[in-house]
Amino acid sequence: MFTKSILFFLCVFATSAYSQFHELGLFLGGSNYIGDIGTDQYIDPNSPALGLVYRWNVTDRYSLRGGFTFTKLTETEYNNNDLNRFRRSYKVDNNIQEATVGIEFNFKEFNLHDADFNFTPYLFYGLSYFRYDQYYILPNGQFNPPTYTNYGKDEKIAIPFILGVKLNPNPLFILGFEVGARYALTDNLDGSNPENQFANELDYKFGNLANNDWYIFMGFTISFTFGDLPCYCKE
Repeated sequence: MFTKSILFFLCVFATSAYSQFHELGLFLGGSNYIGDIGTDQYIDPNSPALGLVYRWNVTDRYSLRGGFTFTKLTETEYNNNDLNRFRRSYKVDNNIQEATVGIEFNFKEFNLHDADFNFTPYLFYGLSYFRYDQYYILPNGQFNPPTYTNYGKDEKIAIPFILGVKLNPNPLFILGFEVGARYALTDNLDGSNPENQFANELDYKFGNLANNDWYIFMGFTISFTFGDLPCYCKE
């Protein structure tokens, strides 16, 4: 399905590039991490997130979207229903810089020609490339804090899924609210499964090593429109 969608959009771009309508704006919200440290809350933004959003509207149903998002994933185990994690009291503190591209699908026709109030739910899927901190954790006994050792940066791919709703009070700008989950192709956003030169150090590993980490963005978007209005006329 994803490959067919990409081919469809390439054909549309080649035949109707003259009729594109662009958006450029900001994402303002929060982030949280899901993995081997912290609580079992899936959507619990606890750290600010800031991003840039760009859309290239092909039709009133489909857009090509890209963007950059920056945040620091944070998590602690002090407020936790799991007593084992509460006693352990590990934390996550990881800087994330992410670039994302993909396809956004509007569930309703979102015609930017229309001067009247317009809104639609939407779904986004694509690929993300992100940079993060690598580290490992060593426990120091029951009454001593653990040691966190940062050993550099790494880059990985994540698979994003975003669900949101957007509206345009007028053709000049668009407001939105969205929740986006990223499935990271790494299990070491939290230091639970060190990679590269420490990949074989079993003493540094803990948690479920078969599951990769996730991170969540939730927040608001505001984008301003520019370029020639597209023609969504039906023949």
